[in-house]
Amino acid sequence: MIKEDKKKGAVTIFDVAEAAGVSYSTVSRVANGYQFVKPTTRKKVETAMKQLGYVANLKARSLAGGRSQLIGLLVYDFQSSYLVEIVRGIDDEMSQLDYDMMLSTTHHRKQKESAHVQKLAQGMVDGLLIVLPSNLEAYVEDLSRQNLPFVLIDYTGNETETINTVRASNRKGVYDATSYLIQLGHREIGFITGAMEVGCSAERLQGYQDALHDHGLVARPDWLLAGDFLEMSGYLAGKRFASMTERPTAIVSSNDVMALGAITALQEMGLRVPDDMSIIGFDDVPEASYFRPKLTTVRQPLQEMGRIAARMLVQMIKNPDEPAAQLELPTELIVRESVRPR
Repeated sequence: MIKEDKKKGAVTIFDVAEAAGVSYSTVSRVANGYQFVKPTTRKKVETAMKQLGYVANLKARSLAGGRSQLIGLLVYDFQSSYLVEIVRGIDDEMSQLDYDMMLSTTHHRKQKESAHVQKLAQGMVDGLLIVLPSNLEAYVEDLSRQNLPFVLIDYTGNETETINTVRASNRKGVYDATSYLIQLGHREIGFITGAMEVGCSAERLQGYQDALHDHGLVARPDWLLAGDFLEMSGYLAGKRFASMTERPTAIVSSNDVMALGAITALQEMGLRVPDDMSIIGFDDVPEASYFRPKLTTVRQPLQEMGRIAARMLVQMIKNPDEPAAQLELPTELIVRESVRPR
Protein backbone atom coordinates (compact mmCIF):
# COMPACT_ATOMS: atom_id res chain seq x y z
CA MET A 1 0.00 0.00 0.00
CA ILE A 2 1.58 3.27 -1.12
CA LYS A 3 1.26 6.16 1.29
CA GLU A 4 0.16 9.33 -0.46
CA ASP A 5 0.58 11.75 2.43
CA LYS A 6 4.31 12.29 1.88
CA LYS A 7 5.16 15.96 1.46
CA LYS A 8 6.06 16.45 -2.18
CA GLY A 9 9.11 18.56 -1.53
CA ALA A 10 10.60 15.88 0.72
CA VAL A 11 10.16 12.83 -1.53
CA THR A 12 13.44 11.01 -2.20
CA ILE A 13 14.43 7.98 -4.24
CA PHE A 14 14.50 5.99 -1.00
CA ASP A 15 10.79 6.73 -0.51
CA VAL A 16 10.01 5.63 -4.06
CA ALA A 17 12.17 2.52 -3.72
CA GLU A 18 10.41 1.49 -0.51
CA ALA A 19 6.96 2.08 -2.00
CA ALA A 20 7.76 0.14 -5.18
CA GLY A 21 9.67 -2.65 -3.43
CA VAL A 22 12.85 -2.15 -5.48
CA SER A 23 16.39 -0.85 -4.89
CA TYR A 24 17.12 2.86 -5.02
CA SER A 25 19.53 2.26 -7.92
CA THR A 26 16.58 0.87 -9.92
CA VAL A 27 14.57 4.01 -9.15
CA SER A 28 17.47 6.11 -10.37
CA ARG A 29 17.66 4.18 -13.65
CA VAL A 30 13.92 4.61 -14.26
CA ALA A 31 13.95 8.30 -13.35
CA ASN A 32 16.89 9.01 -15.64
CA GLY A 33 15.67 7.06 -18.66
CA TYR A 34 17.91 4.00 -18.64
CA GLN A 35 16.50 1.30 -20.92
CA PHE A 36 17.71 -1.81 -19.10
CA VAL A 37 14.83 -2.13 -16.64
CA LYS A 38 12.16 -4.84 -16.83
CA PRO A 39 8.81 -3.44 -18.04
CA THR A 40 6.99 -4.75 -14.96
CA THR A 41 9.58 -3.19 -12.66
CA ARG A 42 9.49 0.11 -14.55
CA LYS A 43 5.71 0.22 -14.21
CA LYS A 44 5.89 -0.35 -10.44
CA VAL A 45 8.46 2.42 -10.05
CA GLU A 46 6.54 4.86 -12.25
CA THR A 47 3.35 4.17 -10.31
CA ALA A 48 5.10 4.84 -7.00
CA MET A 49 6.74 8.00 -8.37
CA LYS A 50 3.41 9.32 -9.59
CA GLN A 51 1.53 8.59 -6.36
CA LEU A 52 4.28 10.09 -4.21
CA GLY A 53 4.62 13.16 -6.42
CA TYR A 54 8.19 12.42 -7.45
CA VAL A 55 7.54 12.58 -11.21
CA ALA A 56 5.75 15.90 -10.89
CA ASN A 57 8.69 17.31 -8.96
CA LEU A 58 11.16 16.07 -11.55
CA LYS A 59 9.24 17.58 -14.47
CA ALA A 60 8.89 20.89 -12.69
CA ARG A 61 12.63 21.38 -12.39
CA SER A 62 13.86 24.61 -13.91
CA LEU A 63 16.45 24.40 -16.68
CA ALA A 64 17.29 28.10 -16.43
CA GLY A 65 20.96 28.82 -17.07
CA GLY A 66 21.39 25.59 -19.00
CA ARG A 67 21.42 23.43 -15.84
CA SER A 68 19.93 19.97 -15.74
CA GLN A 69 19.26 20.01 -11.96
CA LEU A 70 20.89 16.60 -12.02
CA ILE A 71 24.08 15.50 -10.30
CA GLY A 72 26.06 12.33 -10.93
CA LEU A 73 27.00 10.03 -8.08
CA LEU A 74 29.68 7.41 -8.66
CA VAL A 75 30.21 4.57 -6.16
CA TYR A 76 32.00 1.22 -6.33
CA ASP A 77 28.94 -0.89 -5.46
CA PHE A 78 25.57 -0.79 -3.67
CA GLN A 79 26.17 -3.70 -1.30
CA SER A 80 27.97 -1.89 1.49
CA SER A 81 26.06 -0.31 4.40
CA TYR A 82 28.87 2.25 4.48
CA LEU A 83 27.84 3.44 1.03
CA VAL A 84 24.12 3.25 1.75
CA GLU A 85 24.54 5.62 4.70
CA ILE A 86 26.54 8.13 2.63
CA VAL A 87 24.00 7.95 -0.22
CA ARG A 88 21.13 8.50 2.23
CA GLY A 89 22.77 11.74 3.35
CA ILE A 90 23.35 12.86 -0.25
CA ASP A 91 19.84 11.96 -1.36
CA ASP A 92 18.22 13.74 1.56
CA GLU A 93 20.21 16.91 0.96
CA MET A 94 19.74 16.89 -2.82
CA SER A 95 15.99 16.53 -2.33
CA GLN A 96 15.98 19.66 -0.17
CA LEU A 97 18.10 21.49 -2.75
CA ASP A 98 15.74 20.48 -5.60
CA TYR A 99 18.29 18.31 -7.40
CA ASP A 100 18.09 14.70 -8.58
CA MET A 101 20.81 12.05 -8.71
CA MET A 102 22.07 9.76 -11.43
CA LEU A 103 23.67 6.76 -9.74
CA SER A 104 26.47 4.78 -11.36
CA THR A 105 28.54 1.90 -10.01
CA THR A 106 31.99 0.68 -11.03
CA HIS A 107 31.75 -2.79 -9.47
CA HIS A 108 35.31 -2.26 -8.15
CA ARG A 109 36.73 -1.92 -11.68
CA LYS A 110 39.06 1.04 -12.19
CA GLN A 111 38.44 1.19 -15.94
CA LYS A 112 34.69 1.56 -15.40
CA GLU A 113 35.27 4.47 -13.02
CA SER A 114 37.01 6.51 -15.70
CA ALA A 115 34.45 5.54 -18.37
CA HIS A 116 31.49 6.50 -16.19
CA VAL A 117 33.05 9.84 -15.29
CA GLN A 118 33.76 10.68 -18.93
CA LYS A 119 30.19 9.81 -19.92
CA LEU A 120 28.59 11.84 -17.13
CA ALA A 121 30.86 14.79 -17.85
CA GLN A 122 29.52 15.14 -21.40
CA GLY A 123 26.73 17.53 -20.50
CA MET A 124 24.57 14.99 -18.66
CA VAL A 125 24.98 16.41 -15.16
CA ASP A 126 25.73 19.71 -13.47
CA GLY A 127 28.33 18.17 -11.17
CA LEU A 128 29.75 14.94 -9.77
CA LEU A 129 30.08 13.30 -6.38
CA ILE A 130 32.59 10.44 -6.26
CA VAL A 131 32.89 8.13 -3.25
CA LEU A 132 36.30 6.56 -2.56
CA PRO A 133 37.73 7.08 -6.07
CA SER A 134 40.40 4.55 -7.01
CA ASN A 135 41.37 5.81 -10.47
CA LEU A 136 41.37 9.57 -10.00
CA GLU A 137 44.49 10.25 -12.06
CA ALA A 138 42.71 8.93 -15.18
CA TYR A 139 40.18 11.74 -15.34
CA VAL A 140 40.75 14.52 -12.80
CA GLU A 141 42.59 16.76 -15.28
CA ASP A 142 39.80 16.36 -17.84
CA LEU A 143 37.16 17.27 -15.25
CA SER A 144 39.08 20.40 -14.31
CA ARG A 145 39.60 21.31 -17.95
CA GLN A 146 35.86 20.93 -18.64
CA ASN A 147 35.06 23.06 -15.58
CA LEU A 148 32.70 20.39 -14.27
CA PRO A 149 32.30 20.78 -10.49
CA PHE A 150 33.07 17.64 -8.49
CA VAL A 151 33.54 16.64 -4.86
CA LEU A 152 35.40 13.59 -3.59
CA ILE A 153 34.01 11.77 -0.54
CA ASP A 154 36.34 9.86 1.81
CA TYR A 155 39.39 10.44 -0.35
CA THR A 156 42.95 11.37 0.61
CA GLY A 157 45.67 12.09 -1.91
CA ASN A 158 48.39 14.48 -2.99
CA GLU A 159 45.95 16.39 -5.18
CA THR A 160 43.52 17.32 -2.40
CA GLU A 161 44.77 20.90 -1.93
CA THR A 162 43.23 21.84 -5.26
CA ILE A 163 40.20 19.53 -5.09
CA ASN A 164 37.03 19.70 -3.02
CA THR A 165 36.94 16.84 -0.54
CA VAL A 166 34.90 15.69 2.45
CA ARG A 167 36.29 12.98 4.68
CA ALA A 168 36.60 11.82 8.26
CA SER A 169 39.69 11.91 10.49
CA ASN A 170 40.94 8.47 9.45
CA ARG A 171 44.36 8.55 11.06
CA LYS A 172 43.14 9.93 14.38
CA GLY A 173 40.21 7.51 14.48
CA VAL A 174 42.46 4.44 14.25
CA TYR A 175 45.04 6.07 16.51
CA ASP A 176 42.37 6.47 19.20
CA ALA A 177 41.14 2.88 18.72
CA THR A 178 44.64 1.42 19.00
CA SER A 179 45.45 3.60 22.00
CA TYR A 180 42.25 2.44 23.70
CA LEU A 181 43.35 -1.19 23.34
CA ILE A 182 46.76 -0.33 24.76
CA GLN A 183 45.13 1.42 27.73
CA LEU A 184 43.20 -1.80 28.38
CA GLY A 185 46.47 -3.71 28.66
CA HIS A 186 46.82 -5.10 25.13
CA ARG A 187 50.36 -5.13 23.80
CA GLU A 188 50.02 -7.62 20.93
CA ILE A 189 47.74 -5.88 18.44
CA GLY A 190 47.16 -6.93 14.83
CA PHE A 191 45.79 -4.89 11.97
CA ILE A 192 43.74 -5.55 8.82
CA THR A 193 44.31 -2.96 6.09
CA GLY A 194 41.81 -1.70 3.56
CA ALA A 195 42.50 -1.55 -0.17
CA MET A 196 45.82 0.27 -0.17
CA GLU A 197 45.23 2.07 -3.47
CA VAL A 198 42.63 4.11 -1.57
CA GLY A 199 44.00 7.03 0.41
CA CYS A 200 42.00 6.46 3.60
CA SER A 201 43.53 2.98 3.95
CA ALA A 202 47.02 4.43 4.19
CA GLU A 203 45.84 6.98 6.77
CA ARG A 204 44.24 4.29 8.94
CA LEU A 205 47.36 2.16 8.78
CA GLN A 206 49.41 5.21 9.77
CA GLY A 207 47.16 5.78 12.78
CA TYR A 208 47.76 2.21 13.95
CA GLN A 209 51.52 2.46 13.49
CA ASP A 210 51.72 5.88 15.17
CA ALA A 211 49.77 4.69 18.22
CA LEU A 212 52.06 1.69 18.69
CA HIS A 213 55.15 3.87 18.29
CA ASP A 214 53.92 6.53 20.72
CA HIS A 215 53.32 3.84 23.35
CA GLY A 216 56.71 2.21 22.87
CA LEU A 217 55.42 -0.80 20.94
CA VAL A 218 56.59 -2.26 17.64
CA ALA A 219 54.27 -3.42 14.85
CA ARG A 220 54.98 -7.05 13.94
CA PRO A 221 54.95 -7.55 10.14
CA ASP A 222 53.19 -10.93 10.46
CA TRP A 223 50.34 -9.27 12.36
CA LEU A 224 49.73 -6.78 9.54
CA LEU A 225 47.33 -8.48 7.12
CA ALA A 226 46.07 -7.12 3.79
CA GLY A 227 42.34 -6.61 3.25
CA ASP A 228 40.23 -4.87 0.64
CA PHE A 229 37.26 -3.54 2.67
CA LEU A 230 35.16 -6.60 1.72
CA GLU A 231 33.86 -9.14 4.24
CA MET A 232 35.67 -12.11 2.73
CA SER A 233 39.07 -10.48 3.17
CA GLY A 234 38.27 -9.90 6.85
CA TYR A 235 37.11 -13.49 7.17
CA LEU A 236 40.35 -14.80 5.65
CA ALA A 237 42.39 -12.50 7.89
CA GLY A 238 40.52 -13.83 10.91
CA LYS A 239 41.35 -17.39 9.86
CA ARG A 240 45.02 -16.48 9.57
CA PHE A 241 45.11 -14.78 12.96
CA ALA A 242 43.37 -17.74 14.60
CA SER A 243 45.84 -20.24 13.12
CA MET A 244 48.97 -18.38 14.26
CA THR A 245 51.15 -20.00 16.91
CA GLU A 246 51.81 -16.54 18.34
CA ARG A 247 48.67 -14.55 17.74
CA PRO A 248 47.71 -11.06 18.89
CA THR A 249 45.29 -10.46 21.74
CA ALA A 250 43.48 -7.74 19.79
CA ILE A 251 42.83 -6.69 16.19
CA VAL A 252 42.05 -3.33 14.63
CA SER A 253 40.22 -3.59 11.30
CA SER A 254 40.13 -0.82 8.70
CA ASN A 255 36.36 -1.14 8.43
CA ASP A 256 33.40 -2.81 10.13
CA VAL A 257 32.60 -5.22 7.32
CA MET A 258 36.03 -6.84 7.55
CA ALA A 259 35.83 -6.82 11.35
CA LEU A 260 32.56 -8.75 11.25
CA GLY A 261 34.06 -11.21 8.78
CA ALA A 262 37.04 -11.68 11.09
CA ILE A 263 34.81 -12.31 14.11
CA THR A 264 32.92 -14.98 12.18
CA ALA A 265 36.19 -16.70 11.27
CA LEU A 266 37.54 -16.52 14.80
CA GLN A 267 34.36 -18.03 16.19
CA GLU A 268 34.47 -20.83 13.62
CA MET A 269 38.03 -21.58 14.74
CA GLY A 270 36.87 -21.94 18.34
CA LEU A 271 37.99 -18.55 19.64
CA ARG A 272 35.72 -16.29 21.67
CA VAL A 273 35.40 -12.55 21.03
CA PRO A 274 36.31 -10.71 23.17
CA ASP A 275 37.45 -13.33 25.73
CA ASP A 276 40.20 -14.77 23.53
CA MET A 277 40.66 -11.87 21.13
CA SER A 278 39.32 -8.32 21.08
CA ILE A 279 38.46 -6.53 17.84
CA ILE A 280 37.65 -2.97 16.80
CA GLY A 281 36.20 -1.86 13.45
CA PHE A 282 35.80 1.45 11.64
CA ASP A 283 32.69 3.19 10.19
CA ASP A 284 29.88 2.23 12.61
CA VAL A 285 27.57 0.76 9.98
CA PRO A 286 24.11 -0.32 11.25
CA GLU A 287 25.15 -4.00 11.46
CA ALA A 288 27.81 -3.11 14.06
CA SER A 289 25.18 -2.48 16.75
CA TYR A 290 23.19 -5.70 16.33
CA PHE A 291 25.92 -8.23 15.45
CA ARG A 292 26.87 -10.56 18.33
CA PRO A 293 29.03 -9.51 19.99
CA LYS A 294 28.11 -5.89 19.30
CA LEU A 295 31.09 -4.31 17.59
CA THR A 296 33.28 -1.69 19.20
CA THR A 297 34.13 0.66 16.35
CA VAL A 298 35.25 4.09 15.21
CA ARG A 299 32.21 6.04 14.07
CA GLN A 300 32.59 8.31 11.11
CA PRO A 301 29.58 10.53 10.35
CA LEU A 302 28.64 8.87 7.05
CA GLN A 303 25.29 10.57 6.42
CA GLU A 304 26.73 13.93 7.41
CA MET A 305 29.63 13.41 4.98
CA GLY A 306 27.05 12.86 2.23
CA ARG A 307 24.99 15.90 3.17
CA ILE A 308 28.01 18.21 3.39
CA ALA A 309 29.41 16.95 0.07
CA ALA A 310 26.04 17.58 -1.59
CA ARG A 311 25.85 21.13 -0.24
CA MET A 312 29.46 21.78 -1.27
CA LEU A 313 28.79 20.56 -4.82
CA VAL A 314 25.69 22.72 -5.30
CA GLN A 315 27.61 25.72 -3.96
CA MET A 316 30.33 25.02 -6.55
CA ILE A 317 27.73 24.79 -9.31
CA LYS A 318 26.33 28.18 -8.35
CA ASN A 319 29.71 29.80 -7.65
CA PRO A 320 32.34 28.06 -9.83
CA ASP A 321 35.10 30.53 -8.95
CA GLU A 322 35.16 29.70 -5.25
CA PRO A 323 38.46 28.17 -4.06
CA ALA A 324 38.60 24.44 -3.29
CA ALA A 325 37.88 23.33 0.26
CA GLN A 326 38.95 20.23 2.17
CA LEU A 327 36.73 19.32 5.10
CA GLU A 328 37.69 16.71 7.70
CA LEU A 329 34.94 15.60 10.08
CA PRO A 330 35.73 14.17 13.52
CA THR A 331 35.43 10.48 14.37
CA GLU A 332 34.28 8.96 17.67
CA LEU A 333 35.18 5.71 19.40
CA ILE A 334 32.01 3.72 20.14
CA VAL A 335 32.61 1.12 22.85
CA ARG A 336 30.41 -1.98 22.72
CA GLU A 337 30.98 -5.69 23.41
CA SER A 338 33.84 -6.86 21.17
CA VAL A 339 36.66 -5.56 23.39
CA ARG A 340 37.71 -6.45 26.92
CA PRO A 341 40.75 -5.62 29.09
CA ARG A 342 43.77 -7.86 28.74
